[in-house]
Amino acid sequence: MLLVTGVSGALGSLVAERLAGRDDVVLGTRAGLPGTRLVDFDDPATLPDAFAGVDTLLLISAGYGEDDVVVARHEAAISAAERAAVRHVVYTSLSGDGDHLTYALAHRWTERRLRRSGLDWTILRNGLYAEFLTWIAAPGADHRITGPLGDGRLAVVARADLADIAASVATDPAPHAGRVYELVGERALGGAELAAALGAPYTYEPVTLAEARAAIAESGARPFQVPMLASTYAAIAFGFLDGSGVRSDLRELLGGREPRDGLEVFVSAVRQG
Repeated sequence: MLLVTGVSGALGSLVAERLAGRDDVVLGTRAGLPGTRLVDFDDPATLPDAFAGVDTLLLISAGYGEDDVVVARHEAAISAAERAAVRHVVYTSLSGDGDHLTYALAHRWTERRLRRSGLDWTILRNGLYAEFLTWIAAPGADHRITGPLGDGRLAVVARADLADIAASVATDPAPHAGRVYELVGERALGGAELAAALGAPYTYEPVTLAEARAAIAESGARPFQVPMLASTYAAIAFGFLDGSGVRSDLRELLGGREPRDGLEVFVSAVRQG
């Protein structure tokens, strides 16, 4: 039996859609959705029942937070998997070229923990979502994209492609045991290109990192989100997330098909508001 965690989230819900109707799949969330098992990594007492009878665990990263919070969540999940005699854990991590990001540490810790666990494991190092661009490079009411991306580019990947891969690997994990897959997009996008794709009157006029940091802090963001977003902008601006630092396995795990176009995903999301 396969347990998929985090199915109330953006990625998990897409995976759940792909596995709908299968009697060998159970879905987990702390949101209390009908037909799901209660899986709350902040309350490890919920995990023995949730993991009962599970052979494969698709551990979707348990949300952004302070490093100690995320690490504690993932420790609870892996420890529960060990006690429940789960055989294989498939974990959605962060791309290898994301090591300069402040939120990479919890992902790398989790990868190390899995390697020490004695469980079979597969690591899906997901690139940043194309949909994420609508957050960090969203045009304002004045049609200006002001995110401080500099001349840098981001090798985004469509969330739907990552959901396709996660569902495929988790339902047949044995061939992927001990593998670490880099899943970054094949097309890197910059701010000027985003504005051009939206057309007139959209423009790209980036602010400085300091101005962006101040705006994030004033927006009501939680304290950990300020360095998280600032480090993302800096890594893009200075060329660390353009996909050139890793060899992507995206097309291979999509069965050779063309990945979804990240630019189209961005434009569609902006048009839909």
